[in-house]
Amino acid sequence: MSSPLTLPISLVVITYNEAANIARCLDSVPFAAEKIVVDCGSDDDTRAIAAARGARVVEQPWLGFGAQRNFAAGLASYDWILSLDADEALTPQLAGALQLELPQLLASAAAAGVLFRTAWFMGKPLRWYRFMVRERKPRIYHRARARWSEARVHESLQYSGAEVTFQPPFMHYLNPTLVHMQLKYLRYAELKALDWREHGRATRPYEWPWVFMLTFVKDYLFRLAILDGWRGWVAAYMAAHYALYKRMRFYEMRYFERSVALADEELRTHKLQR
Repeated sequence: MSSPLTLPISLVVITYNEAANIARCLDSVPFAAEKIVVDCGSDDDTRAIAAARGARVVEQPWLGFGAQRNFAAGLASYDWILSLDADEALTPQLAGALQLELPQLLASAAAAGVLFRTAWFMGKPLRWYRFMVRERKPRIYHRARARWSEARVHESLQYSGAEVTFQPPFMHYLNPTLVHMQLKYLRYAELKALDWREHGRATRPYEWPWVFMLTFVKDYLFRLAILDGWRGWVAAYMAAHYALYKRMRFYEMRYFERSVALADEELRTHKLQR
């Protein structure tokens, strides 16, 4: 039974080499009766830091983002799950709101609770860019009423029941530098291209020039990155570059099959592939 200071909900975090982030993430959720960290082979101090912060640490070889999240949820002692990434953290305002409002959700027949995520980018939070400010994220859910899609990357929480929305934001400490961001995009693009390859998607290279241009215009103008100044320009450019690069990489996979193994070896050398 949870103590009067906690709520019957399990915080679940999947990790790989997150020593720089995991303490902040775990400490931001003081009300969770249980904290679980599922690690897939970190060679830094992630596991030791998580254990010192009171988390139950379980080692599990990498299954893919969605499958790893579902595995982690299956370990929980409580049916209600709060799923965070290690580089995310609740703000004090959101933590306070959840302590007051979660009991009603936990006693309901709802499937999920929706949070809003704001990114910390190039040294401080963005204010306007709608792809990275108040991004809608269902992260609280009843594991019998919701489940993560089992995509390699860009997984989503799937549910059909009622949802409850909580207004204060949580923070995404996205990437310390643009170097980190580029490396993450390399890995995510590889995973997305592998998903497309597995599902037989057409390559459509004639779309490439339009993909970059339209993604940049959409993000810079219509998603209001322009209001975040030069940081907004950089963020919109990076989004457009990622949208284009993953398509080019998929094309390469289709027409140079050996590139899959070569890239996997290189990504593993740099600890970007698990």
